[in-house]
Amino acid sequence: MRGRLSFSAWSVAVLVGAGVVLAALFNVGLAYTNKTAFCVSCHSMRWNNEEWRESEHFVNHAGVRIGCANCHVPKPFVPKMIAKITAARDVWHEILGTIGTQEKFEKYRWTMASRVWAKMKASDSRECRVCHGWEAMALDEQDKVARKKHAQAREEGKTCIDCHKGVAHEMPEKPEKGI
Repeated sequence: MRGRLSFSAWSVAVLVGAGVVLAALFNVGLAYTNKTAFCVSCHSMRWNNEEWRESEHFVNHAGVRIGCANCHVPKPFVPKMIAKITAARDVWHEILGTIGTQEKFEKYRWTMASRVWAKMKASDSRECRVCHGWEAMALDEQDKVARKKHAQAREEGKTCIDCHKGVAHEMPEKPEKGI
């Protein structure tokens, strides 16, 4: 019997192997769903895609292209999983057709944008700060208005989304009453 693995050792080996395979598949799935091409493959995201392509996050002087996941998917694991689970709601509404036309999309745009803004505010604009950190901002190289506003915002503890709503997508019209 020496040299042979017991049933329990084989069971552990199979479970560990299955865990490794599942973890690998999970990571491949995460990487795939973080691609902008995946995000805009839904019919209802067509309008967001068109707006993004007109923004400085698509074409800019630095040659840096920011995709959907850069702004909408956090890097830390737990917030990332929460974002992925929340995104399942968007897929569900895509299937239901809740936002399947531009008119329907516009009807819910304020609600959807407000949800994203609240998330960004709660995280101190964490995803923005990957590229736009206070410590890397050369205020003296900004125009007078930007320099003044950024200095004031920093003093007041404001976060990016407090002033920069509508950077990559059109600003929604605030509804007269909630939807």
